[in-house]
Amino acid sequence: MRIAITMIFLVMSCRLAASDCVILLHGLARTSGSMEKLAKRLEDEKYLVANIDYPSTEYPVERLTEIAVEDGLHDCQQNRPDKIHFVTHSLGGILVRYYLKHNRVENLGRVVMLGPPNHGSEVVDKLKKFPGFSFINGPAGLQLGTGNETIPNSLGKADFEVGIIAGTRSINLILSTMITSENDGKVSLESAHLEGETDFKTLPTTHTFMMLDDQVIDNVLSFLKEGRFLEDKPADHARACNNAPIGC
Repeated sequence: MRIAITMIFLVMSCRLAASDCVILLHGLARTSGSMEKLAKRLEDEKYLVANIDYPSTEYPVERLTEIAVEDGLHDCQQNRPDKIHFVTHSLGGILVRYYLKHNRVENLGRVVMLGPPNHGSEVVDKLKKFPGFSFINGPAGLQLGTGNETIPNSLGKADFEVGIIAGTRSINLILSTMITSENDGKVSLESAHLEGETDFKTLPTTHTFMMLDDQVIDNVLSFLKEGRFLEDKPADHARACNNAPIGC
């Protein structure tokens, strides 16, 4: 009897120890430090977190995917999680798409992409030949244009559960003039969309700082838990406009 009770306790303990793990992938020319606030909120919600730092300006997308995504999966799998989710910023979303096109994650949960250039960026089209662009942004940066032959446009539709948050504010008015439609300063709303997406939400935030925005983080948590973003409320929209640097 005592042995049976001990076995039940051990099984329950293992079950309680299991949790979902979230892999965080930062954007181009950024570091894992840009995702620390988001990591802390996820940890407060009892998620295991693998906040991956990868050399985004040193290699093309194909190599970065091997480094970043596989490192994240390795870190998560050490804890035998129930599900493995991804939350990405910008280039990080392209790495996940590339990985999932060529590989299968058995216990894949949900994916949230922040400001992903899913169809490339017009900024890359216009600046890629300028001196210094490739030095600053590296091989992967040159792969993020809008042409049909570019990496983002070669990956096809999503066959996984994905929510996308796109920003509608910009702190770089020069870059914004290079994009003819509504954008976050680097990526247009049209480019952020992805065929097969589960949910799509726009928020008055910028490409550079969206991962630090409380509204963005609240919506990330909502999608990871419920598979959908929070419903817009008039009061929330008014508050977001008041807090936006140049209003709504």
